[in-house]
Amino acid sequence: MEHITTDICIIGAGPVGLFAVFEAGLLKMRCHLIDVLPQVGGQLSEIYPHKPIYDIPGYPDVTAQQLVDNLMLQIAPFHPTFSLGERVENLQRNEDGSYNIITNDGTVVHCQVVVIAGGLGCFEPRKPEIDRLTDFEGKGVAYMVKNPEHFRDKKVVLAGGGDSALDWAVFLSNVAERVTLVHRGDTFRGAPDSAEKVFELAREGKIDLILKSNVVALTGDDRLREITLLDRDQQVSHIEADHLIPLFGLSPKLGPIADWGLNIDRSAIAVNTTDYSTNIERIYAIGDINIYPGKLKLILCGFHEGALMAQSAFKYVYPEQKLSFKYTTVYGVSAF
Repeated sequence: MEHITTDICIIGAGPVGLFAVFEAGLLKMRCHLIDVLPQVGGQLSEIYPHKPIYDIPGYPDVTAQQLVDNLMLQIAPFHPTFSLGERVENLQRNEDGSYNIITNDGTVVHCQVVVIAGGLGCFEPRKPEIDRLTDFEGKGVAYMVKNPEHFRDKKVVLAGGGDSALDWAVFLSNVAERVTLVHRGDTFRGAPDSAEKVFELAREGKIDLILKSNVVALTGDDRLREITLLDRDQQVSHIEADHLIPLFGLSPKLGPIADWGLNIDRSAIAVNTTDYSTNIERIYAIGDINIYPGKLKLILCGFHEGALMAQSAFKYVYPEQKLSFKYTTVYGVSAF
């Protein structure tokens, strides 16, 4: 059984959890991160490492994995420690207000502050109702794009109307033989700029855009060969396809965290937007796992939440000190 002592234990090693290490490090607070995945990066590394991201300040575009790699470089001077491939199971509060966190491997982390940065928690893709969908999983049906080269010179059909569907339609238009984006509506939920790029590609004939339609059935032999569509007028059509990628989001599951007595709202943790604290003292929630009025599930917003969290957590790590926080041009800080 491994015993670790740190100032802040961060549950979740995705981009928001990693940036929280930086903000804590500037205040001379040590961090240990726990993640059930075997590598850092959360959804970015596990689900779409090659997906382009366009809303990170200072980067016109950056791939998900590049962002994770840069975050790791940024926090390296603060020497965070990690327990990867482990799942948090139990939380114990000590008499002095500190916590012990126990993982499924028996690792015990003693900390003054707990920060939940678990993204969507334990997640799984939402599967639409499509005839024979599961029959072709691994045989043409995938719910995420891990390696775009897998779709090189193939006929790819994307289904969905959010940011992931839009971004992958744009990206794969330069990789696949043909990209078809199918959406049940005629407007998109994603960023307007991404939607405009998709419409422009369709106008130029570089992708096929089919609106007001649903994928209803799949056919093939040992692999996917054809997709059946049904439009609002109940007209049926068929298109050839090597791959179908339904992108309808993820179903969040909080796992054992749901039993900690936190205020849960729609499978997310309610927080105070002053510092992103929860209803339990010394426990914070940042990133996609929290909820509050006006919440936007953007990495950028999670970075902001992590910065305010660190300012608030300081009082628990250094209760005798008054925070006087000043940035410098290098990694220097006056924290006391």
